[in-house]
Amino acid sequence: MPYGQVNAAAAVLLHVWRYVPSPFDHSTLPIKPDALPRSGGYDGDPVINPGGLEPINPERMSLSVTRPLFSVPTAPLVPIQGRQEGFPIHRIFCVGRNYAAHAAELGNTVDRVAPFYFTKPPTGLVLDGGSIAYPPGTEDYHHEIELVIAIGAPAFKVSAEDAMKAVFGYAVGLDMTRRDLQNAMKEKQRPWDIAKAFEESAVIGPITPAADFAPAEQRISLRVNDALRQEGHLNEMVWSVPEMISHLSRYYHLTPGDLIYTGTPSGVGALQPGDRLVGAVDGLSPITVTIGPAG
Repeated sequence: MPYGQVNAAAAVLLHVWRYVPSPFDHSTLPIKPDALPRSGGYDGDPVINPGGLEPINPERMSLSVTRPLFSVPTAPLVPIQGRQEGFPIHRIFCVGRNYAAHAAELGNTVDRVAPFYFTKPPTGLVLDGGSIAYPPGTEDYHHEIELVIAIGAPAFKVSAEDAMKAVFGYAVGLDMTRRDLQNAMKEKQRPWDIAKAFEESAVIGPITPAADFAPAEQRISLRVNDALRQEGHLNEMVWSVPEMISHLSRYYHLTPGDLIYTGTPSGVGALQPGDRLVGAVDGLSPITVTIGPAG
């Protein structure tokens, strides 16, 4: 069927009772530049006809989206020490096996070739002070206490020497993990998403601005029901804060609102409904969270 007839048939289905011309019957319409792919990355010129795609058909212009069909969950604003504004969340990156002792307790080794990452959904973020449900599908739900970096300036392919310019501040966080599912995925050499990226899988405390905190040898710890479970020091991280930011920025345009969970020391373990967790990094606001009934 000729192209124009196909468009006409589509128009009938859309209740537009007239012939829809082929794009070859009119000149290419202008396209809003910020909606186009760009050559040479985010700062390049717009590609007017990317990959030989067809020009915009005027009949389709009337189908512009004007409002959402329904609302969806959004990430909470994270409190900032000494400020009224909240820190909005864009993405959550997590660094794996960044403490040698933790890697060893799970039967893994670390190397200095390169850090590796996984992600969590921003909507999975939970603020300090509340209760989180014991997640479905697991019988081995683990805690992992971590230092969290809050990115406050764009960073792309930055050096380790320049990486700290992108840091807005730091917070205490928890990377909650369905360990049995993670182990099953490891055995099958599959991604960890089902073990790491689920509802209420990341906890965070108030952010302390970088001007008031500099990662060095501070103690990091977690208590469960007042018993010490995890303990270490930030200088035990395999990859330092500037090294992590620099490496991650080779693969992503880091932007304000991104969080980087930097790994956990040894002592991870299982949790049960009713457990109360208190996490701390010396110099930062501690976090408290309670494990609720199964969701």
